Amino acid sequence: MFRKRDSSNSSNFWISYADLMAGLLFVFILLIGAIISKSTTLRENLKAKEDALSKTQQNLKKNINSVNKLNQKVTLQEKTIKKNLEIIKLKEDEIVELKSLLSNRDKELNKTKSSLILTENELKLKANELKRLNQILLAKNSSIDKLNGKVIILQNLLKESNETVKKLENYKDRVLILSNSLTKKEDELNVTQEKMLKLLEALDEKQSKYEAILKELQSKREKIKYLTGFRLRVIEELKKSLGNSIDVTKDGSLKLSSNILFEKGSSELKDEAKEQLKKSFTNYIKTLFNNPSIAPNIDTIVIEGHTDSDGGYIYNLKLSQDRALSVMKYLLTLKVAKDYNLQQYLVAQGRSYLDRVLIDGEEDKDASRRIEIKFRLKNRNSLYEIEKILDAN
Repeated sequence: MFRKRDSSNSSNFWISYADLMAGLLFVFILLIGAIISKSTTLRENLKAKEDALSKTQQNLKKNINSVNKLNQKVTLQEKTIKKNLEIIKLKEDEIVELKSLLSNRDKELNKTKSSLILTENELKLKANELKRLNQILLAKNSSIDKLNGKVIILQNLLKESNETVKKLENYKDRVLILSNSLTKKEDELNVTQEKMLKLLEALDEKQSKYEAILKELQSKREKIKYLTGFRLRVIEELKKSLGNSIDVTKDGSLKLSSNILFEKGSSELKDEAKEQLKKSFTNYIKTLFNNPSIAPNIDTIVIEGHTDSDGGYIYNLKLSQDRALSVMKYLLTLKVAKDYNLQQYLVAQGRSYLDRVLIDGEEDKDASRRIEIKFRLKNRNSLYEIEKILDAN
């Protein structure tokens, strides 16, 4: 019994011992591997450091060489500086000598300046004296010349006086005759001057009358221009009040596209177009009839129907007339027509395709199919006013 136990215990011991030794061996192997890896890394680091050291040594050698060169340059510069200093010292000695010479020369110059100033003053005095003497001489010479000239003039006058005395004696009788004739002519001139004054007064009166007539003609011309340009002013008023909201043509007519108002070939107004037609027409009529200067001169409001050239003339004439009439019928039902009693003004007419819209010589058919509402003025009133102006006075 006991032997079996001892044998088993011993075997277990040796097994555990073997396991322990194996573990220690494994640990030892790991330590050796770590040491080897660390040594390799250390060797690599050492090599890198050695390479860096070698590079730094090379750089140091280069720097030492450059420093040596710089030292050589510095020594050369020091030598040149020493030489320059020696030269400067010599030049300073020369400058001192020159300064002493300059001071001596300045003293001499001051002496010479003082002497020159004295001489200049003396010369100025002498020059002034000479100028005065010259002026005196010139004055005397000029007075002598004047006297000589006067003497010559007197001599000439004496000669001429002698001659004129002789001539006067000869012309005494002639002067008497001429004086008599001059008195007669003076009388005649006085008469003519009076006549000229009367003529000038008459001309002034005519000139003032002419200017007054011109002013009257100018005012009449402006009035005639105002009356003849009345239509243009009405068109401008329409464009101002309506602006870009409504399409107004150059002649002041309200233009509406037939494509919006009617179906193709039909003269019956579309229901959806009636509201737009009502709005445009109301604004147009209010602009004309609310202006007290425009309303009395309106004769008729014409509703014109226009077509394109598709189809015959008679067919398009009937279609344009029917469309204009249907528009007029609808407009007469509006409140604005009753407010302004438009029944006496509205006229409907068809123009077929007589007034087609041409662009670059070709017909624009969509633009040709349209309704135009336009005003006509009472020309009789304006003509009567022009006749009154022309017949006045």
